[in-house]
Amino acid sequence: MVPRDPEELDASAHALHAAIAPGTRMGPVGLVVADLGRSVAWYETSLGLRVHRREGARAALGTGGEDLLVLDEVPGAPPVGRATGLYHFALLVPARRDLAAWLAHAARTRVALAGMADHFVSEAIYLSDPDGHGIEVYWDRPREVWEGRVGERMTTMALDVDGLLGELADPAREPFDALAAGTVMGHVHLRVADVPAAVAFYCDTLGFGLMAQLGRQAAFLAAGGYHHHIGANSWESAGAGPAPQGSATLRRMTVVLPAGPALQATLDRVAAAGAPAEPVDGGHLLNDPSGNPVVLASAPA
Repeated sequence: MVPRDPEELDASAHALHAAIAPGTRMGPVGLVVADLGRSVAWYETSLGLRVHRREGARAALGTGGEDLLVLDEVPGAPPVGRATGLYHFALLVPARRDLAAWLAHAARTRVALAGMADHFVSEAIYLSDPDGHGIEVYWDRPREVWEGRVGERMTTMALDVDGLLGELADPAREPFDALAAGTVMGHVHLRVADVPAAVAFYCDTLGFGLMAQLGRQAAFLAAGGYHHHIGANSWESAGAGPAPQGSATLRRMTVVLPAGPALQATLDRVAAAGAPAEPVDGGHLLNDPSGNPVVLASAPA
């Protein structure tokens, strides 16, 4: 979420020149869950994801293309209390009608929602999974509506639910088998201990642009002029540390750079900043100043 009143945005918030490649996007999010069977069933029936693979204590889910979510079971893992980690991951559906179809499904099947909002740049619906992991399902308004004006226009207003459901001929009978094909990981919003430290890491070290900032409370960062690929707030985590080992928490988020030299250029900046990056399956792992695990990966050629 973002500030309710656009005038609350820090006047110094502006889109900095982003050193990271413009085609950078978000990739799969990894989560620890307490009961894999329970989580898979919820993600299939409530959220509308499909299981791509399931092996032992791990399952990968998405909408038929790239994995969007990877769940790792730690039996009985407790929910996270006051700690850094995931605020929410955000699934971007291709069109407003897709969001309406999902909302109609959620209403018919009584999926518990945590909130709904119009952010001007997007319309969003919020909920949590059985382990308390935050989730956003959203669609973007056309880029020409907000591009170059994210800091002044991104806000939080009441969602026009009737207008959204008006995309459907009959919301009560709208078919819904799964989230729309083409759904992607639009952004990841993190709980951090200190917002200025997070901004320094994601802007100066990784090279994202700062799109909007609410003082020391929250910041929104992106590549290529997007409204945000990464959010960071300290609303419930100021001065906190990571969740205890074995908790149902964020295992990793993935930043996918375009194929070619972009990944190495980013790793060179990381090395110059003295931030250790460890080679792992699928990319290079490093931690932000709050201990949130970030994997830098390259898109397939």
